[in-house]
Amino acid sequence: SKAVRLPKNNGGENDLAYYTYLSDVCYQVRAHFEWNLNRLEFAADRNIMKHASMARRAIKAGGRRDVFLGASECLAYVEPCEFGRGAGAYDGVNIDFGTMYHSTTYADEAWSDEVRDGMFTNFWQPSMENGIVHFLLPDECQLRKKIRDMKMKHFDNKNNNASGAEAGEAIDGTVPARV
Repeated sequence: SKAVRLPKNNGGENDLAYYTYLSDVCYQVRAHFEWNLNRLEFAADRNIMKHASMARRAIKAGGRRDVFLGASECLAYVEPCEFGRGAGAYDGVNIDFGTMYHSTTYADEAWSDEVRDGMFTNFWQPSMENGIVHFLLPDECQLRKKIRDMKMKHFDNKNNNASGAEAGEAIDGTVPARV
């Protein structure tokens, strides 16, 4: 636990709050790529080796953006690991987390006519089994709510809103060196 002085309250005095933090926490994450098949203009960029190489470099460098574990003062550090190696604090433990927010699906990520032309919020009932939480794909979520109507964005060089590979251009997976 740590005492934290809060900004002045309505009476002009500082408040003191006690926060409880976990220490020596380590999470292992295993991920894979899911291509957006609605984006035909980016089909030439579906090069698994290119994107896996970019991900490995980002992990080796400590991540591409700061990772926060619940609050901005709880900064996480990213480093490579072998998934499943070592004992976990929740090995042999099963926990249901109830209904939780999963993701937002935009029109250009639609997987069916049901979610085409709209923005949807997806919810799920995750559980941890033996210390592992298996995340569903958005289309596997049983609960969803339409937020608003939305049309798919179109990217092209005529509108000057696309860059990178042209349709049909080969991608060899090379990445320029940083200088």
